[in-house]
Amino acid sequence: MATVTIVDSDRVWFKAAYGLEGAAQTGREASLSTSAILSDTPLVIPDTRHDALTRAHPMVAGPAGIRFYAAAPITTPDGHRLGAVDVLDTRPHRIGPEQSAALTDLATLVMDQLELRLSALRLLRRERELLEVARAARDRAEQDRARTAAFAAALQSSLLPPVLPHVPGLQAACHYTTASLHDIGGDFYDIFPLGADRWAFCLGDVSGRGATAAALTSMIRHTLRSTALLEPDPRTVLETLNTALLADPAADVRLCTLILGTLAPHPAGGFTITLTGGGHPPAYHLRPARQGLRPRAEPVQLPGGMLLGALADAPTASRTLHLAPGEALVLHSDGLTASRTSHGARFDEESLAAHLTHHAATSTAPRAAAVIDDLTALLATFPVGPADDVALLALSATLLEADGTPVGASGTTHTSSPRPQQHA
Repeated sequence: MATVTIVDSDRVWFKAAYGLEGAAQTGREASLSTSAILSDTPLVIPDTRHDALTRAHPMVAGPAGIRFYAAAPITTPDGHRLGAVDVLDTRPHRIGPEQSAALTDLATLVMDQLELRLSALRLLRRERELLEVARAARDRAEQDRARTAAFAAALQSSLLPPVLPHVPGLQAACHYTTASLHDIGGDFYDIFPLGADRWAFCLGDVSGRGATAAALTSMIRHTLRSTALLEPDPRTVLETLNTALLADPAADVRLCTLILGTLAPHPAGGFTITLTGGGHPPAYHLRPARQGLRPRAEPVQLPGGMLLGALADAPTASRTLHLAPGEALVLHSDGLTASRTSHGARFDEESLAAHLTHHAATSTAPRAAAVIDDLTALLATFPVGPADDVALLALSATLLEADGTPVGASGTTHTSSPRPQQHA
């Protein structure tokens, strides 16, 4: 059996236990750790029944029947002993100097982790103090639902880019529908320049709702923007973001599904796009009918990619495609494919692929703005609104003139709407 204990004035707290499942706390008189913290050196008792210190102890004479006990105190840098790392058995044992030293090393590691956690808790406390200001303002605004809705909408808008950058030869359009009038969602998208005729775009979904999701979304967008400017490899960018999500062990679980894309002009027109993802629904490549090929909306799968913020070595996956003139690429969050149609059926990925294929079949060149308008109109037909927040981002490469110049003006559109009042 092994335990990590913290000893206070009248109780002993089990912060970790192996072989003593269910142990949480006990009185000082019922724990051998009380004796272990009386010295700076390890306490080793090969046979507790033959030791004056322990033979009458409840853990020795009682049902537990402990016969062997060894412990090293958990000591702060200024010499204060907080508790102990304990090893126990129901049979006598003898240990050598190396094992005793290893026990001391384990106690030192525990102290290091406690100091790290204390530092993290201080940072978390400060973060919570800052969030409390926003939370108090929101609580006061609950007295007026209209003011609450306006506040949530304003804060939600601040987490999304107010405008999308102009990319020559590209039309970009986006849309956001929140599932609640009075809460802040965790879906987001962004497009930003990388320099040297390269741009990055992303669409993701974070865990949770409210102020916590807002803070997490803000951190993710900032990390993506700052890291992508320095790291040309999108996989490295997502690895950095994953590390940032796991950096604070005292924080709540912070998870994110994400597709990060980079685009650059293609010599034959359009753009070369590299998509890198972790656990997010697939993007869709819309291609109109041409050269004997039927119109289609091909899912761009990124198999093997895992959501971020769960594991330190979470894998990501990448795929490169050519977005030719007259084609479009659509990214979405899972609020769209988790919704129910007017017939009660789930509008899943297969339904979305069929819907986008129909759009490609009825358009000679799918345009980003038209695709977003079509999906926005679709959302309005769901009788109870979307099941969750919905973020949409579409990109389309403009057609070329005979001399290779883009047909018409490139541009961006950006729309957002709350869930209808009757469905809030």
